[in-house]
Amino acid sequence: MIPEFEVTILGNTSSIPVHGRNHTAQVVRFGQECLLLDCGEATQIQMRKYKIKSSKISHIFISHLHGDHYLGLIGVLSSYHLSKRTQPLTIFGPQGLDEIITTHFRWSNTRLSYPIEFVQTKADSLNLLVDLPRFAVYSFPLLHRIPTTGFLIREKKGLRSLIKEKLQEKKIPLEAIHELRQGRDYRDSDGQDYRAEDYAYPLPPLRSYAFCSDTIFHPEISGFIQGVDLLYHESTFMEVDSKRAKDTFHCTAIQAAEIARLSGVKRLLLGHFSSRYADLNDMLTEAQTVFPHSVLSEEGSTYPILSNYE
Repeated sequence: MIPEFEVTILGNTSSIPVHGRNHTAQVVRFGQECLLLDCGEATQIQMRKYKIKSSKISHIFISHLHGDHYLGLIGVLSSYHLSKRTQPLTIFGPQGLDEIITTHFRWSNTRLSYPIEFVQTKADSLNLLVDLPRFAVYSFPLLHRIPTTGFLIREKKGLRSLIKEKLQEKKIPLEAIHELRQGRDYRDSDGQDYRAEDYAYPLPPLRSYAFCSDTIFHPEISGFIQGVDLLYHESTFMEVDSKRAKDTFHCTAIQAAEIARLSGVKRLLLGHFSSRYADLNDMLTEAQTVFPHSVLSEEGSTYPILSNYE
């Protein structure tokens, strides 16, 4: 059975929450595992609004320490405590985040009902953060005003489904079934060969998702996210404000589209929109001149991560 792989956008604005848009946060679901990427203000409110089961979140990833990307974190952690969570939580983030969390709960005299493990991220290269049986999560460096990382989630090979009709034709040893599901051929003690391609369906292409929060236009990023199926990339400004983008270490929609083109991704989700734009349609048009498979991210919308987009 192929697990569902999808991302729900909870917030996609930049520094100021206006025009009905909220600070950066999104939940990635892979099967039964839920991951929270960034946690701006109102994240827990957005999770309730869009019926995200926050208790299912096992890992939180914070890209950098600008407030619009993490100021909702203390609220989420506090609500977990108030609801008597006991499940462990792992938080990945830059140096200093653990101090912020510890200081808050020390001065509020709060002893959390659940254990937190903090893992410091490094904005130096591609680093493996989480390695689970069906997927892995990596961080990679972005180029912003302070240390910042993007996050890459790659599906791993699962077990093949067996062809029932073939199983009904002859009795197959259990050892053979195990090997065939692994995609390996098997020869029994009598010299009988069982080929995986004859008895098991091929695995579908592995899926992948990349999240680029805040960064100046930096073509080197493409080396870390080559060929991903879905890329979320900040597109804070339109081209008329490209100088402002450069000065603040952000991207325009066209620059985000260029990263998507260089990376050979299948689909681009634009986000982290500046408060100066109430209407984003012209921004989308700009991006599509470079990368036609660009779409505007919408809060509350869930986007499946597919190996083949129409």
